[in-house]
Amino acid sequence: MNENLFASFIAPTILGLPAAVLIILFPPLLIPTSKYLINNQLITTQQWLIKLTSKQMMTMHNTKGRTWSLMLVSLIIFIATTNLLGLLPHSFTPTTQLSMNLAMAIPLWAGAVIMGFRSKIKNALAHFLPQGTPTPLIPMLVIIETISLLIQPMALAVRLTANITAGHLLMHLIGSATLAMSTINLPSTLIIFTILILLTILEIAVALIQAYVFTLLVSLYLHDNT
Repeated sequence: MNENLFASFIAPTILGLPAAVLIILFPPLLIPTSKYLINNQLITTQQWLIKLTSKQMMTMHNTKGRTWSLMLVSLIIFIATTNLLGLLPHSFTPTTQLSMNLAMAIPLWAGAVIMGFRSKIKNALAHFLPQGTPTPLIPMLVIIETISLLIQPMALAVRLTANITAGHLLMHLIGSATLAMSTINLPSTLIIFTILILLTILEIAVALIQAYVFTLLVSLYLHDNT
């Protein structure tokens, strides 16, 4: 029987009910917290990473943009933990679903754009027509800039979906090849298994990088509108 490569991307169900909501709510439960005055090494490292990431993303923002810091830090933590948990065997990665990524990208993008139109509408409208544009090209450039603005959330969602999905598919294919070769040629199996381990390490890095890239692009959209 042929195995469906995309079976792992189908949203799981429990007794016929979708379990995606429970899976989405699960990663935040794994983030350690402390009720003590003196934190342990894990909590200290976690706080240092959060502070470092927040400082790097918020440096370019003004006071109004920095009000989004909690939302952006929460977003990068959520995406990173979801991506990492999706690398576990027999698990489901919600960020491989384009619908979920669009549900994250569209409200954040829309909030940033609406804020830009409310706070500095002249600068927001100026983005649609670069200075010094020849008169015959004005309608075309306005249409192009409008389309480029509207596809920003789609680009965010597709980039995250494509990177996570491609990595999972490649790991699945190499894992299946390792299993198939184990009964044929042991040296080849060891080589393929080594490649699989290296790919797994790469996918861990990709899971973290894609969370950072997604949040950074949202931060850049916010910067352009504040």
